[in-house]
Amino acid sequence: MTSNTRVVVIGAGLAGVRLARRLGELGTPVTLVGEEEHRPYNRVLLAEVLAGRYSPEVIALPSPAELTRGRVTGIDREVRAVHLADGSKIAYDTLVLATGSNPVLPPLRGLFTADHALPEGVHAFRTMDDCLGLSKAVRPGVKAVVIGGGLLGVSAARALAQRGAQVVLAQQGERLMERQLDPSASKLVKRHLGDLGVEVHTETRVRDVRCVGGVVRSVEMHDGYALDADLVVLACGVHPRLGLAQTAGLEVRKGIVVDDELRTSDPHIRAIGDCVQHDGTVYGLATPALEQAEILAELIAGRSNARYTGTRSLTRLTLAGPYSPFDLAAFGETEPRPGDDVVQLTDATRGTYRKVVVRDDRLVGGVLVGELGTVGALARAWEGAEPLPDDGPLLHLLTNDGGS
Repeated sequence: MTSNTRVVVIGAGLAGVRLARRLGELGTPVTLVGEEEHRPYNRVLLAEVLAGRYSPEVIALPSPAELTRGRVTGIDREVRAVHLADGSKIAYDTLVLATGSNPVLPPLRGLFTADHALPEGVHAFRTMDDCLGLSKAVRPGVKAVVIGGGLLGVSAARALAQRGAQVVLAQQGERLMERQLDPSASKLVKRHLGDLGVEVHTETRVRDVRCVGGVVRSVEMHDGYALDADLVVLACGVHPRLGLAQTAGLEVRKGIVVDDELRTSDPHIRAIGDCVQHDGTVYGLATPALEQAEILAELIAGRSNARYTGTRSLTRLTLAGPYSPFDLAAFGETEPRPGDDVVQLTDATRGTYRKVVVRDDRLVGGVLVGELGTVGALARAWEGAEPLPDDGPLLHLLTNDGGS
């Protein structure tokens, strides 16, 4: 593309900012449109802001020079322009949707007020405004209920506990972080949260949010048991933001459908990040979003014929505890199939747990809790998907010396 090609990116999250910055480095001007009032920030680190470890300024992203603040209300594909809520419009030659995702709000009785707002004390946990609202409300001794035991829920519960709140975490599934962790690793996470004072309930479903005068007072479980609550945090997952794409008539399934060039059903519109469905997969993770942004920047700038073929992403989480940090990492398939080989090392004294799954002489997944000195070597072996050597390297990879 020529340097005067008009590139417009909708969404100033991790993916949109990375794309805009990379295009700027490659000499392609870009207009980035973001609707949040805050400076673009790293959403992955919001829990650290809630915990009080970082200020909002610390997680700010170095944004491109041209950032337009506004809410996009529509896309006119015929004239190639986007319309903003203030009545202005921006023309494009190439449009990129990096609209991200919205929090899942569960269908609970009493969750919304008459004007369809969340009651006072009930918070989603997705944006900087959500985070700052929670930070303002939390104080030592406040009773907080976190609904959802995935990565976000665990992070929120840990952060609130560090701020002195009395935290109860309610998870509908049978264990914490069940998408990433096997049962043994999940038990260690539960134990760690317990050490922080978090009360964890699994295999339980929240039925009702009870409010008085528009202010939350309690949360009722499906069995009728009620939990007093000054704060309720909704950490029930996210779903892609698809409204603009749907209204514009683009192909949408679970996400905005893109090909290996990250092109939508309109050849002039691309999409990256949490809103995207590629080869049947919606990732909703930072690593794929950043990888997509890098590849798309090269394609738009005409510097490469690279293609996006999917991401093998690794989940890492550090939970700061009263005595020492609690680190974990998970990648690939953590539960073996029949016929798989499993190598597992547990050190109860040091609180470490390591497990890898091998199928047809290839590393297909693993979980590490505690010391993560070997995670780099294991992840490289997994990402390469090459047959493992015959000289028994797994025990070597699972030891600190082998991975450092």
